[in-house]
Amino acid sequence: MSTLTTPHIDVHRGGDRMKTRVAWLDSKHSFSFGEHYDPDNTHHGLLLVNNEDIVLPGEGFETHPHRDMEIVTWVLSGSLVHQDSLGHNGVIYPGLAQRMSAGTGILHSEKNDSWRISANPEHDEPVHFVQMWVVPDDSGLTPGYQQLEVDDELAAGGLVTVASGLPRYRDRTAISINSSHAAMHVARMSDPATEIRLPEAPYLHLFVARGQVEMEGVGPLYEGDAVRMARSGGQRITANVPAEILVWEMHARLGGQ
Repeated sequence: MSTLTTPHIDVHRGGDRMKTRVAWLDSKHSFSFGEHYDPDNTHHGLLLVNNEDIVLPGEGFETHPHRDMEIVTWVLSGSLVHQDSLGHNGVIYPGLAQRMSAGTGILHSEKNDSWRISANPEHDEPVHFVQMWVVPDDSGLTPGYQQLEVDDELAAGGLVTVASGLPRYRDRTAISINSSHAAMHVARMSDPATEIRLPEAPYLHLFVARGQVEMEGVGPLYEGDAVRMARSGGQRITANVPAEILVWEMHARLGGQ
């Protein structure tokens, strides 16, 4: 268990999230987003956005701007086509880590073009993904893009460091982010009873992207549930069924240490 003092743990159930639903999009927001604003729920640590989105085939987000944000996209099923004003074009799919640094400003679009990718309309399927935004160390950085496949690492079932700016993970991070106080880890726990241990940090955010897990000292967590921790960590997470979890480890918060 954590050696840090005065831990604080808040469980946020998936069904309580704010929702945006239109004909082509089912989006659930862990924090205030767009027209959904709650002054008591704007961020945790350096994490401002944790959106779980389902986009229908042939639909998606048209070209729109971002600025001064590190944006990490994690696809759970289907495929998402990314295009941006820097000339980057790519298809994001399960097991591919992707980061876009908005910096001084970037335009991009994200669409579910699954049948166009396969050239077979029978392969139409929704794309299901989680998009997360963290605050960079500095504003006005040069925009950038990075992606890397990490499927083989995930197959081992442990906690894989997918995106990080923390120096301690420099030699084992798939993609980098311009935040020296944050790292994102993923565990794909394919076998029930698979167990991982959370890192210790001033701020942790655990999100159950699929399946069901048991968290030491908390109990069962279901798909869509999140746990926000302060001055905590070290708890064991056990899969009750095949599961996938996303963990943000943060050593600072918005506005300072």
